Amino acid sequence: MSENFFPRWREVQPREGAVVAPDERLSWPQTAAMGVQHVIAMFGATVLAPILMGFDPNVAILMSGIGTLLFFVMTGGRVPSYLGSSFAFIGVVIAASSYAGKGPNANIGVALGGIIACGAVYTLIGVIVQGVGTRWIERFMPPVVTGAVVAVIGLNLAGVPVKNMAANNFESWMQAATFLCVGLVAVFTRGMLQRLLILVGLILASVLYAVLTNGMGLGKPMDFSGVANAAWFGLPQFASPVFSGPAMLLIAPVAIILVAENLGHIKAVTAMTGHDMDRYMGRAFMGDGIATMISGSAGGTGVTTYAENIGVMAATRIYSTAVFFVAALIALVLGFSPKFGALIQAIPLPVMGGVSIVVFGLIAVAGAKIWVDNKVDFSNNRNLIVAAITLIVGTGDFTLKFGQFALGGIGTATFGAILLYAMLNRKG
Repeated sequence: MSENFFPRWREVQPREGAVVAPDERLSWPQTAAMGVQHVIAMFGATVLAPILMGFDPNVAILMSGIGTLLFFVMTGGRVPSYLGSSFAFIGVVIAASSYAGKGPNANIGVALGGIIACGAVYTLIGVIVQGVGTRWIERFMPPVVTGAVVAVIGLNLAGVPVKNMAANNFESWMQAATFLCVGLVAVFTRGMLQRLLILVGLILASVLYAVLTNGMGLGKPMDFSGVANAAWFGLPQFASPVFSGPAMLLIAPVAIILVAENLGHIKAVTAMTGHDMDRYMGRAFMGDGIATMISGSAGGTGVTTYAENIGVMAATRIYSTAVFFVAALIALVLGFSPKFGALIQAIPLPVMGGVSIVVFGLIAVAGAKIWVDNKVDFSNNRNLIVAAITLIVGTGDFTLKFGQFALGGIGTATFGAILLYAMLNRKG
């Protein structure tokens, strides 16, 4: 039995409540609209991560497009996923480069060498997984574990929009108005408009914000001067790596966290689509690892499969990999467009925060859905303890340090859940 390396997407008509599978697609105009929505979903975090590390955001956007295309090729177009800037690198990059936290990172080369080393380790792990297989996943990651890990991916990020994306009471109310806009679109619209609930909700909230601020003077007005002054096309600020032993040893172990994130994301996509993605696990790791190496070689951040885009899939029920192919092409073009970057950065932070609340919440609910669909028995104390500890460890960002390397949040929760289940499962 043979199959094409890339899927031949079957075009389907959008029907209310229907799932669009990875090997299906909507019409190309509708697919393009969905691609734009995924670019919007990843944009905030993909831009924020390089800013926090002193990297060029336009390079990060460009590399996210290249990385997503590479991931698409490595997985044969079978795994719907978008690769964006990983927040797991922020702490170690700042430590390795002694970044002061403002403006361009003067020691970016040393950080890039460490990012490339991390990508190499990650790729090697992928090669091993591809050779050994994934049967160990079912043994060590039953539904109680995968459900908890997927839920934690959303819950761990909850503090970002709630605590960091609203500076005052007005902005908190705008966050609430934003997720209300998304909710109204999700419930009271139909057809393609409903499928684009994140994008449409964001636009509605941005218009409302402009009316209240630019029009009525109630808060910080939207500033479009950056859009007007930005060039339509221009090269981002590429940078070259410098290979330093201490920096590489400090940054390379982040591969463990990336494995944990990618593993959780693929299990989430498997649960949502009903398509077995485990056989592509090794190739997904390799794709993510190689993409991280290429990104680091050009001055970009390390990349990872993005939870934000999984949240969009959960909301729209469109898992077509054609959408991510289109989204990657859009990101490639936008990486060379400072004007688009300025437009996205003009979106008010509380509006992005409100959208993030919705997206992260959808991820958390997707984890609970795994428990429901697999009828996880919580009268069994083993399941109860594993789920309870995993949720709190991940949500509270419980961190364990090994010298200068720290494992926290999603990484601690994932490996902790696997180890805890294995220990408690020894009895009977």
